[in-house]
Amino acid sequence: MQLHFSPSMRSITISSSSTAGNGNGGGGDLMKIKVAARHISYRTLFHTILILAFLLPFVFILTALVTLEGVNKCSSFDCLGRRLGPKLLGRTDDSGQRLVKDFVKVLNLVNSEKVPDNLKLPDTFNQLVSEMKNKKYSSKEFALILKGMMERSEREIRESRFAELMNKHFAASAIPKAIHCLSLRLTDEYSSNAHARRQLPSPELLPLLSDNSYHHFVLSTDNILAAAVVVTSAVQSSLNPEKIIFHVITDKKNYAGMHSWFALNPMYPAIVEVKGIHQFDWLTRENVPVLEAVENHYGIRNYYHGNHITGANLSDTSPRTFASKLQARSPKYISLLNHLRIYLPELFPNLEKVVFLDDDVVIQRDLSPLWEINLNGKVNGAVETCKGEDEWVMSKRFRNYFNFSHPLIARNLNPDECAWAYGMNIFDLRAWRKTNIRDAYHTWLKENLKSNLTLWKLGTLPPALIAFQGHVHPIDPSWHMLGLGYQNKTNVENVKKAAVIHFNGQSKPWLEIGFEHLRPFWTKYVNYSNDFIRNCHVLE
Repeated sequence: MQLHFSPSMRSITISSSSTAGNGNGGGGDLMKIKVAARHISYRTLFHTILILAFLLPFVFILTALVTLEGVNKCSSFDCLGRRLGPKLLGRTDDSGQRLVKDFVKVLNLVNSEKVPDNLKLPDTFNQLVSEMKNKKYSSKEFALILKGMMERSEREIRESRFAELMNKHFAASAIPKAIHCLSLRLTDEYSSNAHARRQLPSPELLPLLSDNSYHHFVLSTDNILAAAVVVTSAVQSSLNPEKIIFHVITDKKNYAGMHSWFALNPMYPAIVEVKGIHQFDWLTRENVPVLEAVENHYGIRNYYHGNHITGANLSDTSPRTFASKLQARSPKYISLLNHLRIYLPELFPNLEKVVFLDDDVVIQRDLSPLWEINLNGKVNGAVETCKGEDEWVMSKRFRNYFNFSHPLIARNLNPDECAWAYGMNIFDLRAWRKTNIRDAYHTWLKENLKSNLTLWKLGTLPPALIAFQGHVHPIDPSWHMLGLGYQNKTNVENVKKAAVIHFNGQSKPWLEIGFEHLRPFWTKYVNYSNDFIRNCHVLE
């Protein structure tokens, strides 16, 4: 028997395949069936199959996801339909959201509760999970345990942060081995090498030290390496280095080493004078009695050299505030070298205008235009620090430096008054000599001593902010960029554009705690080919 389908699929013929019993030798048709006309085209059938082929993989993936979720084990099409239906229609199961909402309610419930002191807290997350399985905690018990673990972690992190700040403070206050080595070797050279003891500057140049046609810089420091960088950067950045005269002032202990460095490494064509504090006839105990008291007062020395944690309420102090307080307790703030700038008119009686530089600055641009700035009768040309791009560095007002809860401060100062920066200042010494700035400075230092250091905490700037009130002329901020010693997010492009960059803060570039991405702006002026630098392994 054979089946024959017509080409149009409208009839089916059933015939015998045998030739026996047939007179003509051919097979006869046994049956012929007519099929109704089709209503589905091949094209429609093809599209249907194509759509199914497209959808079936997605149905498979959703089925796999449902199985992997493991919330309900679906073993029937009915169950699978209930699970897949919302997903196929673009809706999601909100059981997870309900769980989160319930958990938030429990957390809010225990938020105001104190974690019991005797509550045993797991040490690790794995231990927490294990105890959850074994002890069948209620949701409230679980929330209390979670809160206790979080509070413990916060305390440990906070304590670690304060410990880090303390270690950083000690690192910043210490003298690096390489710099100590440099001072010792140069001091030894001073005693054994006549060339290291030669007069600075040479006798024929001495009259120029009081010649006001030159650009006079004053640098007060006990750091030989830092002084070398400041002078080198100023000379290399100047358009007229032959017009530069540096007056480097140091203490008696470092005088020999400082003198040796500049005698053996002349900054030609600039002129460098090195003087020790002990060589200034004017700096006597009679003229600076307050500073003598500041340097030797037991309470002061204990404040700057003592235990910085004892008596400090760290629970109410933020790490940033604590860091500021530590910086204010740097021993350098009771050094006469740091207060020396207030005596510039007396130390240089023949000079009319000077630029005073801190030893943690780098000069990147010619500074001779500073002498052309009209200070309009003011004494101090300085960059104001209450406005600028960096809201941390350039947001300093009087309230940041003074204790306005003290009646003496509240009566005399305005907390919103804009502060200004030390580090790079152009001083008109002629105008200064007509004022009582020095006396005001001494008066406020005495008041702070009387009040047991409760008027202010931060070093030498606060008394200067008061003494120079009404005598400051703001200069363009591009002259002096601050914060490179504590703001690690300093904009490098802005650093490149600044005339003077200031590494004020603890992270000095010559210390290991200095910021690596900012250090090259300083090290480019270190002469690593120098024998003393190389033998002391400076910054290796």
